Amino acid sequence: MRNWKFNHIDFSTYPDYKPNDLGVFWAPEKTSIKIWAPTAQMVELRLYKDGNKSEAFHKTNLQKVGDGVWSTVLNGDYEGKYYTFRVNDGEWLDEVPGIYARCVGVNGLRGQIYNPNTTNPDGWVEDNGPRLKSFTDAIIYETHVRDFSIDPNSGITNKGKYLGFTEEGTTAPTGVKTGIDHLVELGITHLHLLPVNDFVTIDEEKPLDKYNWGYDPQHYCALEGSYSSDPYDGTKRIFEFKSLVKALHDKGIGVILDVVFNHTFYAKESVFNQMVPGYFYRQKPDGTFSNASGCGNELASERSMVRRYIINSLKYWVEEFHIDGFRFDLMGVLDVNTMKKIRKEMDKIDPGLILYGEGWAADQSPMPEDLRAVKQNTPQLKGIASFNDDFRDALKGNHGDKKSKGFVSGLVLREEAIKFGITAAVQHPQVNYGYIETVHSPWAAEPDQCINYVSCHDNYTLWDKLNQSLPKAPTAELIKRVKLAGALVLTSQGVPFLHAGVDFCRSKNGNGNSYKSPDSVNQIDWNRKNEFIDVFHYFQKLIQLRKNHPAFRITTSEGIRQHLNFCAKYQIGLVSYCIDTEGLEDDWKRIFLIFNGTNEDVAFPLPEGEFRVIATSDFIDEQGIGDTISNELLIDPISMTILVQQ
Repeated sequence: MRNWKFNHIDFSTYPDYKPNDLGVFWAPEKTSIKIWAPTAQMVELRLYKDGNKSEAFHKTNLQKVGDGVWSTVLNGDYEGKYYTFRVNDGEWLDEVPGIYARCVGVNGLRGQIYNPNTTNPDGWVEDNGPRLKSFTDAIIYETHVRDFSIDPNSGITNKGKYLGFTEEGTTAPTGVKTGIDHLVELGITHLHLLPVNDFVTIDEEKPLDKYNWGYDPQHYCALEGSYSSDPYDGTKRIFEFKSLVKALHDKGIGVILDVVFNHTFYAKESVFNQMVPGYFYRQKPDGTFSNASGCGNELASERSMVRRYIINSLKYWVEEFHIDGFRFDLMGVLDVNTMKKIRKEMDKIDPGLILYGEGWAADQSPMPEDLRAVKQNTPQLKGIASFNDDFRDALKGNHGDKKSKGFVSGLVLREEAIKFGITAAVQHPQVNYGYIETVHSPWAAEPDQCINYVSCHDNYTLWDKLNQSLPKAPTAELIKRVKLAGALVLTSQGVPFLHAGVDFCRSKNGNGNSYKSPDSVNQIDWNRKNEFIDVFHYFQKLIQLRKNHPAFRITTSEGIRQHLNFCAKYQIGLVSYCIDTEGLEDDWKRIFLIFNGTNEDVAFPLPEGEFRVIATSDFIDEQGIGDTISNELLIDPISMTILVQQ
């Protein structure tokens, strides 16, 4: 019986292999194979005609070539054949495709030898995504491949598939735009996709029998097959995903991938442990797997070949699939030095790639917190952003407590925490950090390190959270509160992030953890877009407002301190501030924003001068609403008001 405790091993003694040539690489005349398995005494390669059924038609042993690497060459054309490895390190481990598999058959059981050139859609060589002057120019929209199109009313033919994103002209029965046309109509700059790398919990032969978000990685460099039209041929999923990327790029929308380098679904049975037992995972002092991910294991990102594997995987997604950025799930499990190295290596390819993640872990780690990429260490991570969960909870209440309230649900004395989000979590002399419940100091060095949001795939949707914390509130009031939340996220400094469907009051029927709930819970109900079309139009205009005015996306912390001033006397339940735009290249001279989270009208004294109203609780018109005003304004309940001086 194998001992899965590793406290007797010094993993730092394992050899480091630097060349980026590990894996299986096809050419017409030969297929070259290299794997890193430093503890192996023997490595067997098996070849198959299909991805899951037939017996091996050929077996051969790899040869040890140094630095823990084993290699062989298959002479001839092996395109379309499948393969696995078996490692013997004193006893035989399980048969797996290895950790470098880029193309796999159904359910990831076997790797597939393939010609990458056959997976490119027309025009792929010229394809590229949008690049921004600053990351604060980004407006990110998060969705799940299946959620986006699976609704019977989506009007999309390839429901739940990569190709669903390539269909133009789709509408719901009510006539509203759906799919990629909806994204263009809304005006976002980047689409964030929940994991698309191969994960375990969906049977690709019966893809609709179960549902999962996909945070259960099996292969990091191969695509998930349940989103493909043919899960048996790995090249189909590659072609179809590239088609997704190109369709979005053709519309000026970048693609950000959710990556899960904090844990794998399997521990002992994972491809990592079947190739190099123990090396890729952190251990407790007793040698068992540690669990900062809360999922049974955590990757040891600080070990040289783990770090190299992560970086090379990201390079592959950028170079082969033209990806525009990455979101790191539980980034706080990864070490700071690895994240710094990721940013450095990505910059060599493309400094315009957007990187951000969750600055926390789910449980205790043997690696000290001061060495990990947690939120408080964000200042060390230049060019990498963390999610501003302090702002999220200040806006709507604690994310896990359905009854708790925040600023947009009418809870007062959350004003300093709202100011914290408005200033993108950077140091500002007018924010009193002692009055913020969840944090007591700024944690971002620059505004491009702060992802501001009110909801995401995790926990309750904004609509469901408001419904549960305000059970007696009429629909019209809840709509105002959704608009107020959107207004705060989209006018604040930093990088705004929207959960797909928040722009038309998305609901998951009150489900607060829908990671494996059915499509009936998770699907985007496109009929709601027509039902809440005024909310959609409000978000649409907020996005255009942000794009039109650099004052809402100041690029430096010093610029925020210089131009953004909380210029009015404090009132409970209100947050207000001025932006003086000289030097920001904005058409407006001065912008005055007032947010009222209460149910009451408030008479508000204005700064000196005459102002035009350009936004209220229901309308946004950059040309102005009504006559110019001065001295005092009656502020509507549950509203954003924006006034400007030309």
